[in-house]
Amino acid sequence: MEVLLFGGTGEGRELAQWLLTQHIPALVCVATEYGETLLPAGIEAHVGRLDEAGMAALMASRPFTHVVDATHPYAVEVTANIQAAAAAVGLPCLRLVRHSDGEDLCHKAGDMAAAAHMLERLPGNVLLTTGSKELDVFAKPGLVERCYPRVLPMMNSLSRCLELGFPPKNIICMQGPFSKELNVALLKQYDIKTLVTKDTGGYGGFREKAEAAREAGAALLVVERPRNETGDTLEEIQARLREGRA
Repeated sequence: MEVLLFGGTGEGRELAQWLLTQHIPALVCVATEYGETLLPAGIEAHVGRLDEAGMAALMASRPFTHVVDATHPYAVEVTANIQAAAAAVGLPCLRLVRHSDGEDLCHKAGDMAAAAHMLERLPGNVLLTTGSKELDVFAKPGLVERCYPRVLPMMNSLSRCLELGFPPKNIICMQGPFSKELNVALLKQYDIKTLVTKDTGGYGGFREKAEAAREAGAALLVVERPRNETGDTLEEIQARLREGRA
C-alpha cells in the first residue's frame, strides 16, 4: 500500500502522522513551503500547486494504491480536480470530510460577497477570520476601514491586505490555533462587533471563535460551506486504510 495524500489542513496533518506511525508509505501534497513546515517530521512531501493534469501525472508516477483528499472544505475546485485526476488514472479517491459545526444562533451568508453585503448593514468593527484569498469583497469604502483581517504571518498575506487598502493598524498577522481566550482578547482589544468565519468545524477552530464571540458580546457571521460534502471522517479513513480497502 502507498498513499497519496492531499493535505494542508489540520486533519490532513493528523492523518499524515497516523500514516507514519502505521508505517504506511505516503506522499503528502501541500501548496506552499510554509505548509510543508507544518507537516510531521519524517513524512515525504510534494510542494507546489497542481492542476488536474499535474495531479494525474503525479498519481501515475508511483505505485499509489489510494488517494486521500484532505483539502479544505471550501476548496471546491481543488477537490473536483483531485477526483477527476484519480478517476482518469483509475485510483480510488477517499474524501476526508469535517463535521459541520455551524451554529443556529448566528448570521449566515451563502458566500463571501453576501457576507460583505450584510456587514455594510451591521455596525461597528469587524474581525475577518476567513483567510487572505477572498478579502477583496470586503475592501469597499466605508467597510474596509472597519475590518480587521486576521491572516497568516506571510509576506504575501500582508501584501495582499495592504494592496486592498486595509489600514496597516487593522491587519493582524498570526498563526493559529487560537484558543477561546485569545479570540476574546482580540475581540475586546479591537472593539469588534462582528466576527466573520467560515464553518470550518473543529479543526478550523470554529467552536473557539463562536464561544469567544458569545463571551465578548460580538455577533457571529458564518459563511456557509459551498455544498454538502460526502465522504468519510478521519477515523473512517484510518479504518479503511488499515484494512487496505478503498
